[in-house]
Amino acid sequence: MGCIQSITCKARIRRENIVVYDVCATIDQCPTRIEESSPIVLRYKTPYFKASARVVMPPIPRHETWVVGWIQACNQMEFFNTYSDLGMSSWELPDLREGRVKAISDSDGVSYPWYGNTTETVTLVGPTNKISRFSVSMNDNFYPSVTWAVPVSDSNVPLLTRIKRDQSFTTWLVAMNTTTKEKIVLQTIKWRMRVDIEVDPLQLLGQRARLVGRTQQEQPRILSRMEPIPPNALVKPNANDAQVLMWRPKRGPPLVVIPPK
Repeated sequence: MGCIQSITCKARIRRENIVVYDVCATIDQCPTRIEESSPIVLRYKTPYFKASARVVMPPIPRHETWVVGWIQACNQMEFFNTYSDLGMSSWELPDLREGRVKAISDSDGVSYPWYGNTTETVTLVGPTNKISRFSVSMNDNFYPSVTWAVPVSDSNVPLLTRIKRDQSFTTWLVAMNTTTKEKIVLQTIKWRMRVDIEVDPLQLLGQRARLVGRTQQEQPRILSRMEPIPPNALVKPNANDAQVLMWRPKRGPPLVVIPPK
């Protein structure tokens, strides 16, 4: 009986048998780029957050499938676009804003719970009789469009005066047994992206907007401890599908401009 138990025990993949090295997490040291080519929208492109790691997985002794890769969740989001003294539009995650959840999945919307399924993950199908060496990597940035005019107006008059955005994310490197759903957190990274743009709508197109505040983002933190993954970070909806565009006028009730998907 003792032999059977020890064989079963040895057949399990444990955290101490997985080697993770060359973990890297950076945000490009360049400013957010503003694009004013369209008479309808201002666009801005932030620098990229990039994460990568090398992993050595032990042999998989059973008929099991393991996936190793990146899972990301949004922990906090403020995204306000001010239109003179009329009010502001804001992208919001209601469950996160109201404190009903601690995080919302930032999956690509297809590969739940993974951030993506190209360079972001590696799949290992057992049984295997030798170790597996591989790298996994991901990157993320913002590249949205913001209307020059009030989004609930029929007018095309540019009134946008400020864009402020502040978002925080947690990114986990995870080994997951797709057969048993066992998850082993291998690394935890925290990062934040902030954008602050002043706009003078009276200026000519191409000369309206300028970046204010910090020109470079603070660098990500690779945590020395492993942080657990909240349940909402693993399932639908992802942040893109859950977000709502609100119009919050200085006078009058708020309006839903774009509901969640």
